[in-house]
Amino acid sequence: MEYIQKYISNLQQTMDQLPQPLIYEVIHGLQRARMQGSQVFIMGNGGSASTASHFVCDLAKNTRREGLPHFRAIGLTDNMEIFSAYANDEGYENVFSQQLINLIRPDDIVIAISASGNSKNVINAVEEAQKYGVTTIGFTGFDGGRLGQMVDVHIHVNSTIIEHVEDIHLMLEHMIVRTIKDQPFIGINLPDESTKLSADVLGD
Repeated sequence: MEYIQKYISNLQQTMDQLPQPLIYEVIHGLQRARMQGSQVFIMGNGGSASTASHFVCDLAKNTRREGLPHFRAIGLTDNMEIFSAYANDEGYENVFSQQLINLIRPDDIVIAISASGNSKNVINAVEEAQKYGVTTIGFTGFDGGRLGQMVDVHIHVNSTIIEHVEDIHLMLEHMIVRTIKDQPFIGINLPDESTKLSADVLGD
């Protein structure tokens, strides 16, 4: 029981350090992508691959609302055939970057999830994405690694406990999606005739 309580307490302390303004920046960026028809690419390895797939599912399905465009969310971990082909023929470090080359366009968003911030395939993909003028977002832990230094928006989980980092990354995707679901106009510049909408609906 003592260890379980310690795990929960440490997790709560780490959550309290999350950069909330940057989380809102991610939400607003995603909403801009939604309205512009831009694509959102999400990737990660291992547990982060699971979070990336979960994020794609939730963002694409759970945010749907009549009158608003659906998110164009694409998971770079989800097509095992192309993933394994690139890994086998061109190296595991290129499994994400090569997929992006086929699909990415200016004004898209790339979300990279890496607890260490140093996964070579994630770094290579972000470097490739930056050639196209897209917005890059990194979810990291530990000291943020190289990923934290290169992305446009860095959501850092300040912990060296891998389980806490992965717990909070999943929680962050739920938080982001739930906010968009409950406040569907957050971050959207509405026309003048819509200003009568209440502040709680707008999320401002």
